[in-house]
Amino acid sequence: MDVSFNFKNKKVIITGAAGTLGSWICKSFHDAGADIWMVDINESKVLEISKELKGNNQVRISSFDLTEEASIHSFFEQIKNEWGYADFLINNAGIYPGSKLLSIDLGLWDKVMNLNIRVPFLMIRSFSDLLIDVKKTGSVVNIISKSAKTPRVGAVHYAMSKASLEMMTRGLGMELAEHNIRINAVSPGFAPGSETSRLSENYIDEMNKKIPLGRTSGPYDAPNTILFLCSQAANFITGTSIYVDGGNSAGDFNIPISN
Repeated sequence: MDVSFNFKNKKVIITGAAGTLGSWICKSFHDAGADIWMVDINESKVLEISKELKGNNQVRISSFDLTEEASIHSFFEQIKNEWGYADFLINNAGIYPGSKLLSIDLGLWDKVMNLNIRVPFLMIRSFSDLLIDVKKTGSVVNIISKSAKTPRVGAVHYAMSKASLEMMTRGLGMELAEHNIRINAVSPGFAPGSETSRLSENYIDEMNKKIPLGRTSGPYDAPNTILFLCSQAANFITGTSIYVDGGNSAGDFNIPISN
């Protein structure tokens, strides 16, 4: 790891664990000594990733449809029975399908809003209920996107979902402060490779040109920030968002200067 964190005896739930960023988050928490519970609908992929994590700390996996509220309730019953509670929740699951207003299928719209907004809300509620019930404190990190600030043509629905998730982070950060449950968000840098939302080579090339620090996001960039937000070093931070994207969200970078 690039940064030293110690999460020994801490328990972490990570959704979207089979994706590129999800697997990086899992590895980072695992390397820091945490027990992790990996959640992803792609059972074979999440099992494959879990087998790559070596050590004495626990690695559990669950594969179910997060958009089914009953499944979330059942999952947290399992958490309660096997762990008692979890210290941290990382809401990473999400989808990024491209489509413009005049052609988007309403079923796709609903799927994006369900997974990207409704699911984190339900996960946070169940997670918080469990912590409050056992009188424990905890931390949530929601994964947002630069799109929360600047929408892109063909992905307005996605931008809306991430802007909503950022607002949820701020609002619930205030609501849950009385229980010392902190809610923050991280916007990771551009990291191509998702199997659920494939990107064209042309799109990847164009995105790379927009990053002031000159590279795509690596396996420790966003995860280190997530670990920081869950650590005691961040125990006075809640309701905020950190953009870990090489300056991509700071403004327009690759535009010629006119004389």
